[in-house]
Amino acid sequence: MNVRRRHISAVALTAVAALGFGTLTACSSDAAAGDTGKFDVVASFYPMAFLAERIGGEHVHVTSLTQPGQEPHDLEISARQTAQLEESDAALYLKGLQPSVDEAIGQSPIATKIDAAELTALEEHGTEAGHGEEHGEEHGDEHAHEDEHDHDHDHEGGDPHIWLDPVKYAEVAEGVGKAFQKADPDHAAGYRKNTATLVKDLKALDEKFRTGLANRDTDVFVTTHAAFGYLAERYGLTEEAISGLDPDTEPSGARVKELQQIAEEDGVTTVFYETLVSDKTAKTLAGDTGLRTDVLDPVEGITDHSRGEDYFQVMEANLTALRTALGAR
Repeated sequence: MNVRRRHISAVALTAVAALGFGTLTACSSDAAAGDTGKFDVVASFYPMAFLAERIGGEHVHVTSLTQPGQEPHDLEISARQTAQLEESDAALYLKGLQPSVDEAIGQSPIATKIDAAELTALEEHGTEAGHGEEHGEEHGDEHAHEDEHDHDHDHEGGDPHIWLDPVKYAEVAEGVGKAFQKADPDHAAGYRKNTATLVKDLKALDEKFRTGLANRDTDVFVTTHAAFGYLAERYGLTEEAISGLDPDTEPSGARVKELQQIAEEDGVTTVFYETLVSDKTAKTLAGDTGLRTDVLDPVEGITDHSRGEDYFQVMEANLTALRTALGAR
């Protein structure tokens, strides 16, 4: 039995009977949400599930709506997952990243809805991530502005990739911890302790990035899509994205030419690609410009191809890749 029993709607019962609950991710045990004897949390995708597990510890059962290896932006909520929301004590999500999740949680009667986007300040990050002012008309600002407008329409509330900045992720962790304490007061002390430990670890990660990137040959790095705007801003870097905030958006010919010129002028050595989306465009650009390729993981999910088993390990692998690409000493 979960913390607060509630009746399941007829629709949810039908979905459960037809599909069953099953395990969606490594975060979940075989028990269905609402039938675990713990505080049941449904998380939208890995960065939210990671927070719930680290903060909740032994007191929570976490189920992720996004399966390992699935691109989070492409998620469509199923009837089974709708039923899971009906039976859970809390939903933890990031509004603006997964529209189907936003809609499902908005319509769900679940008592505790935690939107990570409300726990820290979101900002606008476009295709050029602030680099256009430096290069002006040389790099086709007019085209870049058009691309930025097109790419950002699905993220009107701002760039959602807040977990890639350890400082912002820590702010979200603190908010999640308070929400857990309020929703499940019997275990408030444990949530408070776990939150403090996680925030401490995130501050240590922030310090690793600060010191690791302090002395470098260039500030500019090229990525598949604009997921690293917060990280770039935090550590004084400039992200140049092939696509915008949407990883499936194809770049214009003008943008590709612009990136080739930027790479030459700013000493760019590497074109970064991701583990959950195609690397074709990145490798084509790298081949045309004589650059190498490497992985810069947005940590949207952990798979067998990830360079680590959890958020911290993958972020440290990202730091190593950035240090190499930027000529850090």
